[in-house]
Amino acid sequence: PIHPHFCPDLHIQDPASQRLTWNKPPKSVLVIKKIRDASLLQPFKELCVFLTEVKHMIVYVEKKVLEDPAISGDENFATTTKKFCTFREDLDDISNRVDFIICLGGDGTLLYASSLFQESVPPVMAFHLGSLGFLTPFKFDTYQSQVNQIIEGNAAIVLRSRLKVRVLKENWEKKARVDEKGIILTNGDIEGSRKAMQYQVMSPPLIRTLIFKVIDVYPPGRLKALVRVIVSTPTGSTAYAVAAGASMIHPNVPAIMITPICPHSLSFRPIVVPAGVELKIMLSCDARNTAWVSFDGRKRQEICHGDSITITTSCFPVPSICFRDPVNDWFESLAQCLHWNVRKKQNYLGSEDEEF
Repeated sequence: PIHPHFCPDLHIQDPASQRLTWNKPPKSVLVIKKIRDASLLQPFKELCVFLTEVKHMIVYVEKKVLEDPAISGDENFATTTKKFCTFREDLDDISNRVDFIICLGGDGTLLYASSLFQESVPPVMAFHLGSLGFLTPFKFDTYQSQVNQIIEGNAAIVLRSRLKVRVLKENWEKKARVDEKGIILTNGDIEGSRKAMQYQVMSPPLIRTLIFKVIDVYPPGRLKALVRVIVSTPTGSTAYAVAAGASMIHPNVPAIMITPICPHSLSFRPIVVPAGVELKIMLSCDARNTAWVSFDGRKRQEICHGDSITITTSCFPVPSICFRDPVNDWFESLAQCLHWNVRKKQNYLGSEDEEF
């Protein structure tokens, strides 16, 4: 008989060993600022002056950020804004121009940064200047020293997986609510008359993930359910998924989560499948209405009978720069943001109380 042999010297890679290194010093940086937030104006200006005047870097800023009257009307800041390179979402391609990204705001800024890059994503440094801050480990008080460390390449990173989602619309020319960025397939196969749209989504509920109404889920052809469902990466597990009863999974775990929302069948529990598994989701033929899907809280669209959605792990993760390391940052976020395992301390039980 053949017996399995386990090597005693087998070594599992430490997640903290993933480090940010540069082949050459970074020259360009994309600064993403949450718009319509007055509290971010001063940090944004300080950071941009530091990057342009002190570090002499090429700074990319979205054009709509500079249209804020508090920025465009600041004459003292005008000399700095003239040095910016601007771009517009969905119109200008900056995928090969940026060395790393700095986000100012909440978790949504990191999700937005992910959506700007549908393939390789530059390393992301996220400052906690929003409401929750689960994905934004850096505090702005010491931004200069922290940015210097990143430029020098002295930082740990965590690769946050994304989902590659493909939406195939049946008879799309008859439907009014269709994303204009779709790709028309004309290769002559069965999909030649359909419209296919592809997205790279991060999946916290960047993810905040993918939320469906009444669906059939096939992984492949093994699961059928009439339920609302969340499909997410481990990064998305700490958002809508955990609120619906799923486990919290560290982003280094290669997996896809399927979490039902209030299932009719009590045996339909959340499950975790290996990264790389392809899920196909279709609207049930006996569904009374259509379904809706959203990607990282954006690009919400209707899913009708005959439409299909395929989901698998993307080959392009989001390299998120850590404050300390992937494990410590994650547990710190659980404690500080979600108050994980926090309970009121019990009073001391004295000897006199033991009699009762």
